[in-house]
Amino acid sequence: MAYVGPGAGFVFITSFLALFVTGVLAFFSLLLWPFRTAWRLIRQAGHAKPRVRRLIVVGLDGQDPGLTDRYMEEGRLPNFKRLAEEGCYHRLRSTYPSISPVAWSSFATGVHPAKHNIFDFLNRDLRTYLPLLSSARIGRVKRVLKVGRFRVPLGKPAIRLLRKSRPFWSILGARGIWSTVLRVPITFPPDRFYGAQLAAMSVPDLLGTQGTFTLFTTRRSDDRFKEGGMRVLLEGGGDPFETAIGGPENELVEGSPPLALPLTIELDRETDTARVRMGDQRLKLRVGELSEWVELAFRAAPGVKVRGICRMMVTEMGEHFSLYVTPLNIDPEKPAMPISHPSYYAVYLAKKLGKYATLGLAEDTWALNEGVIDDETFLKLTYDIDHEREEMFFAALDKLRRGALVCVFDATDRIQHMFWRYLEPGHPADRNGAGPAHREAIAELYARNDALVGRIRERLREGDMLMVLSDHGFSSFRRGINLNAWLHEQGYLVLEECGDPAAEWLKEVDWSRTRAYALGLTGLFLNVEGREARGIVRPGAEAEALKAELVERLTGLIDEDRGEIGIREAFDTATLYSGPYLANGPDLLIGYNAGYRISWDGATGVVAGPVFEDNVKAWSGDHCIDPRLVPGVLFCDRAIDRDDPSLLDIAPTALWLFGVEPPAYMDGKVLFS
Repeated sequence: MAYVGPGAGFVFITSFLALFVTGVLAFFSLLLWPFRTAWRLIRQAGHAKPRVRRLIVVGLDGQDPGLTDRYMEEGRLPNFKRLAEEGCYHRLRSTYPSISPVAWSSFATGVHPAKHNIFDFLNRDLRTYLPLLSSARIGRVKRVLKVGRFRVPLGKPAIRLLRKSRPFWSILGARGIWSTVLRVPITFPPDRFYGAQLAAMSVPDLLGTQGTFTLFTTRRSDDRFKEGGMRVLLEGGGDPFETAIGGPENELVEGSPPLALPLTIELDRETDTARVRMGDQRLKLRVGELSEWVELAFRAAPGVKVRGICRMMVTEMGEHFSLYVTPLNIDPEKPAMPISHPSYYAVYLAKKLGKYATLGLAEDTWALNEGVIDDETFLKLTYDIDHEREEMFFAALDKLRRGALVCVFDATDRIQHMFWRYLEPGHPADRNGAGPAHREAIAELYARNDALVGRIRERLREGDMLMVLSDHGFSSFRRGINLNAWLHEQGYLVLEECGDPAAEWLKEVDWSRTRAYALGLTGLFLNVEGREARGIVRPGAEAEALKAELVERLTGLIDEDRGEIGIREAFDTATLYSGPYLANGPDLLIGYNAGYRISWDGATGVVAGPVFEDNVKAWSGDHCIDPRLVPGVLFCDRAIDRDDPSLLDIAPTALWLFGVEPPAYMDGKVLFS
């Protein structure tokens, strides 16, 4: 649930203004090019000679060493095997915790979380105890000019990246060394440096959320989607259906009413097709077939439109009709928010390669979890996004003469999350029983990764170095643990009198009597006096004693129903690392055992229910466990000189390869002697 952060205030500017400013910047960039080139040469003088001409770093989010070993032994990964034999292959230590935003932030900066400030997908508001997206803040325009019912913004909204420390591509850029950085997590808003970047994780959808799909359906239901979706009931007999696609809040109008795009749906049951009309657009959708990217334009004010893109699919047309609409991605050709650096880079990619997904977490795992789409549709969506990424990567590789190219591919992580149930017969989430069509989905995914590595190696030149790595591995997610339910049972967390334990986000907690609470995927916090708004645990000796008590009681916590250890170890965060942002992280990190993870209710702050329960959702694999159980992989076409590499070592190594001395504050070490 941490993937679906709370909605952020969404403020936009007109596409015309964005394109106009882009054109002006491009013109002046051309004028200044000779002077910038001379200045880069001056900056490079006196530094060590680069040891490589080009460094290509390919991130395969979540590729697991155990599966990699198995498939290499079975002969399914010939390119990985050759890369290991001609260079090297190691297990790569992940971060504490082994969560993508934390791990990729450490990859980029070479430092532990206490120095880059990202500890999870979510952080908590110390005043309200409600969750906040940990990586970015999107503000609102503070000053407006009121003209009747319209509000003209006098400025731009503040959009801040909360990741601290400098990524290695910024340090390289300061030395005049170019980097192209494609879809590396926690890069929204984009870094400003000598290079090009397309942002990834934390880029919101057009609604300001981290991904909200829509299901238009004639099926009545009193239940709401728990995860990342909206259900819109279609009334009438379908001759035609008149409804609307919901858009972002219109901040150009008093009261910020939500925008809406009228949608007309006509059914042709004889041909199993639906004719969809949105403004001047006409689409013909067959049952079970995903559309290409569809352009959406929400009219906000005279001459002002907010533009997005989505894909659509009719999922049923029998007794009932249902139309699935993906989250509304920001249109890369007319971005309403900064999704690239320079700002025109996103537009350039769209003009060169066509429309592409811009949402930070674009693969719609929630729609599959809720049963709105099936396995086949999810794979289609995921591999289409992977293909878009591959086209961007090879276009950048062909264009790069010197410098670094860094690209992260997400499909490995997303498909393993959703299809791990097929690796384990008897998994609680294996809905199809023996022999489903996608039993080999993960093996086929690894073979696709192998083919990608082969194509990359064919395009390498003399002086290039290739690194292929993952931020963590993977494990089964069979049982969930509700930490807040355990804290409530043990008296550390107390509800209000008559408080509803089923309320989300700890809204019914009595903070005047609560000493500890859990939030996020691996974090546990003390309710510290003077830090939290209604804290009662005194800092110092009392807080340290409570931490020690919780560590002792949670380490080795037994799942009585299964006779297994659910939590291997609870870590006092202060013993793991140090840095200026340590106080922003959780007081304890929970190292779950293989097969276990925070439960779905536990992740959303629900106190009700059992402490241990089966996970029956399609999301059946995970890595938010003890990081020692889920190392990543590192392949390099040259042998490294360290036997126990860490993800933190990549940033200082990249600097060293280009003759730049790594800063002393970096926790990672250079992999070559």
